[in-house]
This record gives sequence, structure tokens and C-alpha cells, in this order.
Amino acid sequence: MIARPGGAAVLAEVGAGLRGPHVPRILDEKPAVSWFELLTDNHLAEGGALRFQAEAIAERYPVTLHGVGMSLGGADALDTDYLRKVKGLADRTGAALVSEHLAFTCHAGWHVHELLPIPWTEECLRHVSERVRVAQDRLGRQILIENISAYFEFESSSLSETQFLEALCEETGCGMLLDVNNIFVNAANHGFDALDYLRHVPWRHVGEIHLAGHSRKGDLLVDTHAGPVSQEVLELYLQTQVYAADVPVLIEWDNDLPEWPVLLREVRQIEALRVSAARKIA
Repeated sequence: MIARPGGAAVLAEVGAGLRGPHVPRILDEKPAVSWFELLTDNHLAEGGALRFQAEAIAERYPVTLHGVGMSLGGADALDTDYLRKVKGLADRTGAALVSEHLAFTCHAGWHVHELLPIPWTEECLRHVSERVRVAQDRLGRQILIENISAYFEFESSSLSETQFLEALCEETGCGMLLDVNNIFVNAANHGFDALDYLRHVPWRHVGEIHLAGHSRKGDLLVDTHAGPVSQEVLELYLQTQVYAADVPVLIEWDNDLPEWPVLLREVRQIEALRVSAARKIA
């Protein structure tokens, strides 16, 4: 078994992304779900219902934090007040893992509601590495970095994405959050082999896996997190079990949000798939 990034060991099996409309029923019924992931940026207010919900869930379940606001690939100075709030949330909830995206989300003080890609160059690697080190120092913990869905590529890239991620993990001590749906979407849109991508993932650094649904917009696949995980993504996920059978898995469902029993059924189905795959590998 590969040694996983710190925090992953306390998580088990399949978790669910926590969404506000589901919280009352979860608190009332206390379903047998292994863990929940909180969207960091939704829970940074000093008070109010969302803070109560986050802390109430954290009293009953292991939780992780998943954010979009660090802009680790950006040129603006890191927002130290934002990092302070993330640290406070992580400390209050006892978050097992904190994760962010390999992207930028703001420029010249303007924030965009999108995860924008960066070029895979040595210069960019040095820039992002320094920002990850600062973020980890401010948080007092390791963070996991997620591969994103990117709808354009840079001609200047001299590294592959997996080479960039491996070097980033090695240079900063961060871990990796592997999003299988993002790999599938990018492979379809940019014409590369998703299975070959998996062969080059730095698996020793992977501490969490994400699964989600996507949508087709003409010839383009879009990472919408709407609907269940597709059969093609599930099949790609099964290929990860050769490398990472012990890595906790998270189901993301953000748009066209279903009733809680539908999401719970999705969690159960993927748990069963995971157990079946582990038996075949053994």
C-alpha cells in the first residue's frame, strides 16, 4: 500500500459533497456516509446558518474542505485574509484534508467564476510552487492540488500536466487530488488518451479522488457537475483502482441538484463498484 498524503488515512470509502438543501435531512437522519466535503468558500462567513451547518456536520462526520479562491496560478498577491479564514474553518471543523485547484481565478483584483488554466512551463512551476509553499505555511498544513477541466491549452507548455503536478508535489510537499471526470473531459476535448494519462499520474502523492457528472454542449464536453457520474467516467475510475484502491473517493453534484436519496444512492452504487473492483484486484 502506498503511503498517502497526511489526512487521507482518516477517511474511508466514498464521501459526498455537502450541499445546503441536503443538510437538514442529513442532520435529522444521520445516514451512514463515510465523510462529507465542504465547499470552502461557502463557509467562510463569521456567523450565520452556513457556519452552523458546517460545524454541525463536522461534529458527526469526518469532513474535508475544497476551495476555489486561492488562485494559486494567479499573478495577484495571495490573499492572506482569505487564507486566515480558510485556516479558521479547517481548525473549527477538524478538516482531514484541504484542497484547491491548479488554476487561477482572479487577476488585477477581478475575480472570475471560472477555474482558468495555466501553462505547463518551468517558469510557471516555480511561480506556483512558491505560492503553494506560502499557502501551506499560512494554513499550517499540507494541501491537495486538483487537476482541472481546461477548455484551451497553451502552446508555450514544455511539460505535461502530470509532469507539472509531480514536480509541484515533490518541490512543495503538497499532495494531489485526482479528478477523474476532468481527465475524461479533457481527453475528449483535446484528443489525448485518458488511460495513458493515468499511467503517468504521480500516484504516491494522490490523497483523494473526485467523481462527477459532465454535459455535452455540441462537440464539447463541459464539467458541469450536473447529473450522475457517466458510465465512461466510472470505467475510467475503475482503472485507477490498480494504482489507488485505498484512496478515498468523493462524489460531486452541484447543478440540477437531486433530492438527498438520489445522491445517497449514487454514493452506495460507487461504494459497491469500488468493493467489487478491489476483490477482482485481490
